[in-house]
Amino acid sequence: MSTVRIAAAAAHFGRDLEFDLARVGKLIDDARGNGAGLLVLPDAALGGYLSDLRHPDPQALPPALKPDDPLILQVARLAAEMVVCVGYCEDGGTERYNAAVCVSGDGVLGRHRKVHLPAGEVAAYSAGDRFDAFDTPVGRIGMLIDYDKTFPESARSLALDGAEILACLSAWPTSITNRAPRMAQDRQARLFDLYDQSRAAENQVVLASSNQTGAMGGMRFLGQAKVVGPGGDILARTWSKAGLAVAEIDVAAETDRARRVLRHLDERRPDAYRETRT
Repeated sequence: MSTVRIAAAAAHFGRDLEFDLARVGKLIDDARGNGAGLLVLPDAALGGYLSDLRHPDPQALPPALKPDDPLILQVARLAAEMVVCVGYCEDGGTERYNAAVCVSGDGVLGRHRKVHLPAGEVAAYSAGDRFDAFDTPVGRIGMLIDYDKTFPESARSLALDGAEILACLSAWPTSITNRAPRMAQDRQARLFDLYDQSRAAENQVVLASSNQTGAMGGMRFLGQAKVVGPGGDILARTWSKAGLAVAEIDVAAETDRARRVLRHLDERRPDAYRETRT
């Protein structure tokens, strides 16, 4: 694959699965109309996110879907020739996971369970335990779910596994503890952009960042979907509004250009780094 159009969505999703599927279908149609080969939808696009991140109500959690739920198979059918990443709550039997799946008309291409859980999510979800990249028709992809991208090791693990594109699916709200009068002044809004650009630049990969919009319970979501190049430059963005950020990029050529002189992955010095300790 040479040049590909990548679309990252900013949109609102709630508990109504029928509504969510219809919105997913509309976004797939819009992305297809823009010539996109890859569409990254937000975290919790099927069933919505938690309504309270501090004290989640066990009786008001998102609907849990089995990995082979017919709804996910419907998204794959809608994707057809496109590659589509979408977030949902996974029914893992005795456990629930904040999860993402990447599909095309050929079926499931890759999966991810969110590894890093903020305090409130611990009461609602179990944590995943790995980061794996996978091959798709648009290139090798690795997925992150919102808080995962706060940790450089997450994206680095995927880059070392050969990921050329990082798909970051989020339900990322404005600051809950220190609300700002304007979105542009919000601490979480600044961090969201900072992490997107940093994770792309430090690994010299392309990053597609989606996010929810609107509100759920007492939370207001940021939007700010974007496509970031391997130099950390934002190629397209939605700001805080709902919509699609679409950018056309030759992933291999731009990655090679970014790594022409400085090759971050090759120039690491693992022997000098402190080993992970529990």
